[in-house]
Amino acid sequence: VQLQASGGGLVQAGGSLRLSCVASGITFNSYTMGWFRQIPGSEREIVAAIRRNFGSTYYADSVKGRLTMSRDNAKNVVYLQMNSLRPEDTAVYYCAATTSVALTRADLYAYWGQGTQVTVSS
Repeated sequence: VQLQASGGGLVQAGGSLRLSCVASGITFNSYTMGWFRQIPGSEREIVAAIRRNFGSTYYADSVKGRLTMSRDNAKNVVYLQMNSLRPEDTAVYYCAATTSVALTRADLYAYWGQGTQVTVSS
């Protein structure tokens, strides 16, 4: 199983990035996919998730209205469109896959990507 995240980088406040995560080795449409982020010394926190069925989404309050998660089951990929970025969005972003209905719980995600760094300058 491999989750390959990409698309991170350095951007100014107010700018945009699009993260991608390509999955292999899993039956992709059987998994709810999540994006988490982590800064040094802090817990990994949920940013967004998209369910396997019907593609309904969840967003953390801190990113609602600015980040949009989507999935393409034909290509085994999820995206995180990040707009109006803020310095506090700076973190390593991870994609992950779970079959659990508790999509905000990092401990229930079975597979993780390697992370991609997002840095937002003020």
